Amino acid sequence: MENRTEVTEFILLGLTDAPELQVPLFILITLIYFINMVGNLGMIVLIIWDSRLHTPMYFFLSNLSLVDLGYSSAVTPTVMAGLLIGETFISYNACATQMFFCVTFATMENFLLAAMAYDRYTAVCQPLHYTTTMTPTMCACLAMSCHVCGFLNAAIHIGEIFSLSLCASNVVHHFFCDIPAVMALSCSDRHVNELVLVYVATFNVFVSLVVISVSYLFIFITILKMRSGTGYQKALSTCASHLTAVTIFYGTIIFMYLQPSSSHSMDTDKIASVFYTMVIPMLNPLVYSLRNKEVKSAFKKIVLGAKSSLRF
Repeated sequence: MENRTEVTEFILLGLTDAPELQVPLFILITLIYFINMVGNLGMIVLIIWDSRLHTPMYFFLSNLSLVDLGYSSAVTPTVMAGLLIGETFISYNACATQMFFCVTFATMENFLLAAMAYDRYTAVCQPLHYTTTMTPTMCACLAMSCHVCGFLNAAIHIGEIFSLSLCASNVVHHFFCDIPAVMALSCSDRHVNELVLVYVATFNVFVSLVVISVSYLFIFITILKMRSGTGYQKALSTCASHLTAVTIFYGTIIFMYLQPSSSHSMDTDKIASVFYTMVIPMLNPLVYSLRNKEVKSAFKKIVLGAKSSLRF
C-alpha cells in the first residue's frame, strides 16, 4: 500500500515570485479592480435608475455587469493578498468555494453572451415582433437559465476535481484555485476527469458560439438587405459592443481551456487568467458605455442632475 497524506490546505504561489514586481503589480491590480467595481456597479445603478434603459438589451447587460463583478471579486482579493504577502495559504474548503464561484460566473457569462446575441437578432431581424418576443417573462427565463447552467456546471467540475486524491503536493502554481492548477496536484489517475473538463467546457462554449454565430449570420444578412444608411449604421452600432465582448471573452477561454493538457504552461495560463478574471470584467462596462449613446445620455443626465442639486 502506498502511504498518502491528503491535502488540507493549499499554498497559492501568486502571479510572480520576483520581489521587485510585487508592489507595481499590486498597484496595477488594485487599479483594475477599482475600475471594475466602479464600472460594473455604475452600469447596474445607471440601468436601474434610468427608465429609458429598462429594455431587454440593458436587462441582460445589467446581469452581465453583476456576473463580472462577482467573477472578479472571487479572485482579485486573493491576488492582492498574495502580492502583499508573497504566498497565500487557502484552506481546502475555501479553495473549493473559490473554484465553484469562478466556474459559476464564467459559465453564466458564456450563456449571457449567447442570450444577448439572440436579443440582438430579434431586435434587428424581427423588429416588429421584438416587444412581443422579448417580453419581461422571456428575459427573466433566459437570465435564470444562464444562472442555473452556471451552478450546474460548477457543481459538475467541483465534484470531478475534489473527488480526486489531492496528495501530490499542496502548492498551487497559480494565483487562485483554477481547475487545471488544482488538478495537477492529483496523485491518482485523472484522465477521465480531464476528459470531462474538456468535453463539458467544449459543449458549453460550442452551444453558445452556435447561438451567437447563427444570430449574427441572420443579422448580417438583414443588414446587407437594408437600403437605409441610418438603419444600417444603427444596426451595426447595436451589435459592435457585443461582438467586441464576445471576441475578447471566447478568445481567452478557448486559448485557456480547449487545448491538450500536455501543452499547458502555468505561466501562460496565469497571463490568460489575468485577462478573463480581471481585465475582461473591467473592459465590458467600458466597451458598452463608450460605444453606446443611450448609456452616455443617461450618464450625462445623472451628472447634470447632481450638479443642479448641489447648486440648491
